[in-house]
Amino acid sequence: MTTVWILGDQLLEDHPALAEADPKETVVLFVESQRRGGHLKYHQHKLVLIYAAMRHRAKELRQADWTVDYRSLEKTKDFTAGLKAHLKEYEPERIVLMEPNDWATTQALPKLEKAIKVPMETVPTTMFLVGRGEFAQWAGEKKSLLMESHYRRMRKKLGLLVDENGEPEGGEWNYDSENRQTFSQFKKVAPQVPVLPTSPEADDSDLQDVIGLVAKHFADHPGKAENFWLPVTRASARKWLDSFIKTRLEGFGPWEDTMVEGEPKLFHSVLSPLLNIGLLTPLECVQAAVEAYRKGRAPLSSVEGFVRQIIGWREFVNGIYWHRMPGYTHLNGLGAKRPLPEWVWGEEGKETEMNCLRQSVREVRDSGYNHHIQRLMVLGNYFLLSGTDTAEVLDWYNSMYVDAYDWVMAANVIGMILYADDGYLATKPYAAGSGYINKMSNYCKGCRYKPSVKTGEEACPFNYLYWNFYGEHLARFSKNHRVAFMVKQWEKKSAAEQAAIREQAAAFLAG
Repeated sequence: MTTVWILGDQLLEDHPALAEADPKETVVLFVESQRRGGHLKYHQHKLVLIYAAMRHRAKELRQADWTVDYRSLEKTKDFTAGLKAHLKEYEPERIVLMEPNDWATTQALPKLEKAIKVPMETVPTTMFLVGRGEFAQWAGEKKSLLMESHYRRMRKKLGLLVDENGEPEGGEWNYDSENRQTFSQFKKVAPQVPVLPTSPEADDSDLQDVIGLVAKHFADHPGKAENFWLPVTRASARKWLDSFIKTRLEGFGPWEDTMVEGEPKLFHSVLSPLLNIGLLTPLECVQAAVEAYRKGRAPLSSVEGFVRQIIGWREFVNGIYWHRMPGYTHLNGLGAKRPLPEWVWGEEGKETEMNCLRQSVREVRDSGYNHHIQRLMVLGNYFLLSGTDTAEVLDWYNSMYVDAYDWVMAANVIGMILYADDGYLATKPYAAGSGYINKMSNYCKGCRYKPSVKTGEEACPFNYLYWNFYGEHLARFSKNHRVAFMVKQWEKKSAAEQAAIREQAAAFLAG
């Protein structure tokens, strides 16, 4: 007898460990671990998504005549306890699972195998389009990597939006310049924002049971389980993908960087929570988008932007994670040590007065979701400019987002947001003053601070935090050609101006 252990973030319809298994000689194991669920203060919606999707996947396998052993949260302290209970009942000769998606679980397997005294085997993951070895070979010993180079290689490899000579359709590899419409343009065009489809499992008893369990066992975690909003089955995930392609893909490109108060999703796909647990596959998502382009239902700029996020960025950050671990998550190139501010959890009475931050935190508190510009250029910008401790920031992102896992957030936070890997991932720090946020959103209109004011009580803190950041890291960035101009601008300021900026930044951060 063989056990196939399916982890909660590996709920693939075509799971590779099942592909070669004989249903008559196999037991499929699922384990809900109380300890794993409480490792960080994971958003309640993330926990509901994982546990409910696991239970539905187990039900589907039972209906397909597989023997399933499901170790539920109520009776399972941790993975070891769940495995030992399973072994006592089924006595398998070996346990097979797909390569875990994170370093910690991978490293824990030998210890777990020793504890349960049953051989454990892994099969290669099929959740990504680039194998870990392939990415490592491409990355080699380079001191820095360019996502664009990786992305173009992937386009050619997969034959996506390229002609018979491997050249890009439309003549350009990247249509980012067409996909940066501002809020003023959004207001002028006034596009009708489609509503996300309602999850068809809303009245499902399994989902409701999970909502109750999460609310009970993880009551101190962010979010409210009863407000859960995501699909939890393969069938409904496909419907979400179809809905995005039909109703939001066309508008995704132009408005992907725009931020609108009261519209947390806009034209974004919101497919990453489903992709990252295996309810959808990356290839089916990009193929659906390319097909829409072929049929004239979406412009090339929008489709290219969506394809780039999946085969470009998603594969890139996963590749960096495995190529640079262990150690990558502990990098702190800028020496950031400031504690997380209290307002990041969105608790009543502890909110910040900066409206852009307040709105972004409210959205992630309520739903476990922000789109990428809020994560990078609002919240991430604050963490970068304020010098917030990298480990605390990484834990916060992993806790708060429904699509967050170590492999996702390591490169996004350490490399992209905090520039803590000394430029391995990003060629410059993604730092910005109030001008960018004022251009791309309507947040500033509802803020007590004024983006046009540089110093003083009414000044937007991003303005003096921005210059203070370059003042603090003058030596580091003076030789970076992408930000050398900003360094020179700082040096041109008088000693009195520099002192005033430093003093106001220190006072704000201390408060």
